[in-house]
Amino acid sequence: MTNSEQQQLGKKYTENVEAYQLYLKGNYHAARLTPPEAYKAISYFKQAIDLDPNFALAYVGMANAYRALPLTSDVPSEEAFPKAKAAAAKALEIDDRIAEAHADWGYIAFWHDWNWDEAEKHYQRALELDPNNANANLSYAHLKSNLGRHEEAIAMAKRARELDPLSLIINSLEAQFLFFAGRNDEALSRAQKTLQLEPNFWHVHLTLSRIYIAKGMYAEAIAEAIKARDISRGNAESIATIGYASALSGKRDEAKAVIDELKKRAAERYVPPYDFALVYAALGEDDEVIRWLEKGFQERDVRMTFLKVEPKWNNLRGNPRFQDLAQRVGLPR
Repeated sequence: MTNSEQQQLGKKYTENVEAYQLYLKGNYHAARLTPPEAYKAISYFKQAIDLDPNFALAYVGMANAYRALPLTSDVPSEEAFPKAKAAAAKALEIDDRIAEAHADWGYIAFWHDWNWDEAEKHYQRALELDPNNANANLSYAHLKSNLGRHEEAIAMAKRARELDPLSLIINSLEAQFLFFAGRNDEALSRAQKTLQLEPNFWHVHLTLSRIYIAKGMYAEAIAEAIKARDISRGNAESIATIGYASALSGKRDEAKAVIDELKKRAAERYVPPYDFALVYAALGEDDEVIRWLEKGFQERDVRMTFLKVEPKWNNLRGNPRFQDLAQRVGLPR
């Protein structure tokens, strides 16, 4: 257990040992960030709630699992976030002094509502309640990173890692924040250290792919994106990144084949519009980029919050239609 979990157990959020064990199992599976593991986690949290309907931390865990689905498992925002919000609201109703519940509410305000002030308010409240909560530090860091407050984000991510040094997502996101800050060598070092913790964590392979693209190392980028795709069981952004790197390396036909693959997938399951836009950006088809990003805006694709900091959009920053989209999302200039 992390220090935060030990403190929470000490506060006796439940007297039911079996419910607490189910909660811990849920947390373990949720941390893997793949669709099967996420739904397995949700099942454990539901079982814990069945045993103790007033077990606030189980609602927090459920909120965590649901809120992660749009980013990690290609689930539509409007399908996942209402469930996450309901679970977080229930946790706060039971006990409004749970830091994790405020962090969840901040996450929802950030990724779904695009309400940065509301998100920041809840992240700050979470850290008032528990300054040593690694998840709250990380989530707040993510908000700061996407808004371009890079040094603050990196400092908070480092703090989160100090609190929970073995967390795969904390280590991987610290690399991502360094990357968005343009500190590619440091990002690469942190990502490689994350791989030493767990070679089969798909998120860090995607992060490595991003870094290699920025360095012009397209073969390495494609190899890492393929690993991310395979380990994640088909994460669409990983597939799109293969197409993006292929286009930049001169393999335009392979990039177009990726678009065809994504369209075929979209006939069977949800594919985030942002991922189509990525491949079209590498192909230089700006009208298609804007069309898909507009669709992403309408569907509240969580990835729209990356428009300010993702280097893949650098060639579009002077495009008035791109600027309009970023402004409508509410991102600072």
